[in-house]
Amino acid sequence: MKRNNNILGVGIISAIASSLCCITPLLVILSGSSGYAATFSWMEPFRPYLIAFTVFVLAFAWFQQLKTKKSIPLDCDCERSGAASFFQGKFFLAIVTVFVVVMLTVPYFSDAFYPDNKKEIHLQQQADVQQINLAIEGMTCTACEAHVNYEINELEGIVSVVTSYDDATTTVTFDKTKTSLKQIEKAVNNTGYKAALITKQ
Repeated sequence: MKRNNNILGVGIISAIASSLCCITPLLVILSGSSGYAATFSWMEPFRPYLIAFTVFVLAFAWFQQLKTKKSIPLDCDCERSGAASFFQGKFFLAIVTVFVVVMLTVPYFSDAFYPDNKKEIHLQQQADVQQINLAIEGMTCTACEAHVNYEINELEGIVSVVTSYDDATTTVTFDKTKTSLKQIEKAVNNTGYKAALITKQ
């Protein structure tokens, strides 16, 4: 049973590692140290393999759990220790399973935790409105989209921000009398992602 717990430990670590690239942007927003958002973006190519490994480990742990329960002799006293039996039981394995599922699905819902910091902008003249398209390097999931949007919306004069993780771009419409291309690029670069101008209108 100790071996089963070690397997579970590996599975938990693998699940956390597979989602680090998506959990980090959310954690840095909450902690206020946004410059570290892209720290684990290098792990994104390994995410499918880590997920597959985690699922395999979890399936093997359940197989071992069910197989062990059936094969325990009636006179075995290994279930008498309360502390040991909890960590070796189905309930603990179920808790671990739920935790792993949450970790693996973080990229699909983590953007919901970002605060809405959009401001209502009153434009003096339409001629002051400018739109730019930036290429963003380092985004790994929708949480990164939300992080980029959040940081840009912190600037004055932002009319709208549309960021796409799939396209690795963001389109920003802003009042050029209140902010500038350089300030927008700096806001993105301060997160740890890298911004580069594609087009300006």
